[in-house]
Amino acid sequence: MRMISAKIRVLGCTATLALSIGFAAAAHAQTAARPTFTSVVAGSDEPDDIVVTATRRDTSLQKTPMAITALTGQTLTNAGVTNIADYAKFVPSLRIQDNGPGQRRVSLRGVQTSGEATVGVYYDDTPVTGSVGVSSDAAGRTADFTLFDVSRIEVLRGPQGTLYGASSMGGAIRVILNKPTQAYEGKIESQIAGTKGGGLGYFVQGMVNVPLVTDLLAVRAVLYRRDADGYIDNSFLNRKNVNDYTATGGRLMVRLTPSSNLTIDGSAMVENTDAFSASWNPAVGNYKSATQVMLPYTDRSQIYNVTGKLDLGSASVTSITSYQHRRSAYAADDSYYIGSYRTAAKCSAYVNASGGAPCSAGQLTSYYGYIDSLTPAAIYYPGSTKDFTQEVRISSNGTHLFDWTIGGFYQNRKNEVTSEDVRADKMSGDIITPNQIFYRREIFDQLEQYAAFGEGTLHPTSTIGLTAGIRYFNYNKTVQGFTDVAWTLIGAPARALSSVDSSESGTLLKFNASWQASADMMIYATASQGFRPGGANQVIGLSADLTPYRSDSLWNYEVGAKLGLFDRKLTLNLAAYQIDWTNIQVSGRTPNGAFSFLSNAGAARIRGVEAEAFVRPTRGLQLTFSGNYIDPRLTEDQVNASVVAAGRVGDRIPYIPNWSGSAGAEYTAPLSSRLDFFARADFNYVGSSFSEFRPASVYRVKMAGYSLTNVRVGVDLKESDAGVYLFVNNLFDAVAINRASQSSTANSYSATSAAPRTIGINVRKSF
Repeated sequence: MRMISAKIRVLGCTATLALSIGFAAAAHAQTAARPTFTSVVAGSDEPDDIVVTATRRDTSLQKTPMAITALTGQTLTNAGVTNIADYAKFVPSLRIQDNGPGQRRVSLRGVQTSGEATVGVYYDDTPVTGSVGVSSDAAGRTADFTLFDVSRIEVLRGPQGTLYGASSMGGAIRVILNKPTQAYEGKIESQIAGTKGGGLGYFVQGMVNVPLVTDLLAVRAVLYRRDADGYIDNSFLNRKNVNDYTATGGRLMVRLTPSSNLTIDGSAMVENTDAFSASWNPAVGNYKSATQVMLPYTDRSQIYNVTGKLDLGSASVTSITSYQHRRSAYAADDSYYIGSYRTAAKCSAYVNASGGAPCSAGQLTSYYGYIDSLTPAAIYYPGSTKDFTQEVRISSNGTHLFDWTIGGFYQNRKNEVTSEDVRADKMSGDIITPNQIFYRREIFDQLEQYAAFGEGTLHPTSTIGLTAGIRYFNYNKTVQGFTDVAWTLIGAPARALSSVDSSESGTLLKFNASWQASADMMIYATASQGFRPGGANQVIGLSADLTPYRSDSLWNYEVGAKLGLFDRKLTLNLAAYQIDWTNIQVSGRTPNGAFSFLSNAGAARIRGVEAEAFVRPTRGLQLTFSGNYIDPRLTEDQVNASVVAAGRVGDRIPYIPNWSGSAGAEYTAPLSSRLDFFARADFNYVGSSFSEFRPASVYRVKMAGYSLTNVRVGVDLKESDAGVYLFVNNLFDAVAINRASQSSTANSYSATSAAPRTIGINVRKSF
């Protein structure tokens, strides 16, 4: 009860502070015209009206010849979306393996393996990168900021290589933030909720927009804090709700408009996350963990950006300068792996060398004592990522006989990561501080790349568009590492600093043809390429031929249609595609299982269909449907013998369900001149998938299909510009596992999942 009271006090104090800021902004604006309040329960924009910038030019969503899902800020607010895992369910073919904050793997259309990201993630025009880690797996640690005060999210399905470059081979996600305006405005939102089998959670967030100099300078500030007690119990340590989570952050945005044709936007985004692992062990029980160590996760993420746009009339020049700095640390339980060495055979190999005589009784006792002294232990991975990017592009304005975009891009990304084994307290499971290190390896990874790109569309008639694009890229990757604290038990001797370089250059192509058959019908066809960089492994004992790995690439062939039917009461978007993926980057492990690395093996063919439907049968009611079928299979054997459970022709790509889909209904109706009723329900289905390629693999885990249902009901108080809403997430309390894996080590069968049923209340107010 003391904990609950404390959380309510924190919530109340934070809400009071944010409300005070909002009232101050409103008071300062008393001589200005009061902005019209847009109800949070108002209907979302129709797809025909949404303007997107996916092609680097302003276009209508339904007249953009590509498979793209656009979620407006209104839709995100009404659905209670706060992060990428929340909105993924609305997008066909978008898949999230959610290992917790900052540790999410994002894929589109089944293009998913270890290595560099396969989906580009952007905040406005700033690309964000995951931390590489010791296994060069940046895709598994995609950076993620809390979503609040967002204009829209654009999800571009299919490779976007020409305009977005490397690591957009499956597609790209663009989070478009609201910019400062010449109006006084503010909003505050708070929420408190309880999760079945867990504790309370809350958030409070606020925004203030203030024009400082009329028609010249405006600022917009966002602050937020989120806290959750967790719902996973550790049965080994006898600790409850171990996966607690706290995130605090905000952003400051400044817009300078020195002339009518020049806009300069500056922004700073910061988010600090402190959490513990959300993995649990299904063999022990639902939402039960058997780790011998508490597994903390910390993340200090910052993004700074300056974007300038100069309108020259017939064309616009845009410059984007960005810098990302991310310091993070995460941990994995190494206790069971170390315990696997507590055998007579391992004693013989360690004490008397491989193939030597069995250990004597005294040797065995001494060896077992040594093993026991190491546990419990965690592998701790502190590291940092610094990423500087610069893009300059020039785009034609409007629609003419020939529309075009040309530009250049530069990136310099530096990663540092430490892998160290450290002891933990036997009773609490907490990592002992200062760290008691008995193994340490340091890795430095730098990626520098240049690119020039161009894309043009010819309109031979007013209804036909013929597009061609090309991107030239050149990158160099340098990986360095050393081991300064040796651990001979696992074959990890001390090593001096060594360095490996990898470089590559090439081109990416895109071709698209579209026909606007009528105002309500568009048909298009696309052939486009995507790729992601290769690199080099820094793994102890890895043979020279496996040290470097190359880029992988794919071709996507697609046809689609965008239709407005029944006087636009129904909007229907359809796409069918085939992806040919070659030289796939795959993850392998050294024979003793101690180290993971990347290699190239095999090829795949992915075939799929996608559908989206938006129905407006009557005023106040909106229905949305989306779904996809994906058949992702290998077309070549993964012949590299070092890859665990290497796939063979016909095997399905892991973690990709054949079927998934969603349905939503949103209804608003006036209760009185002062009160509106709001109700929304969202249903999401994800089919079954597997953790390994090979059906015969003893470590293959099947993740069963699941359904999730969220419901929100509330009222909007129009005169006070406020709303109150009750919600239930995971209404039927489904056990929805989105990732599972298993190895030979005891208690290695682990999983992550959606949270159990969560019930709460949400309050919003605008000024």
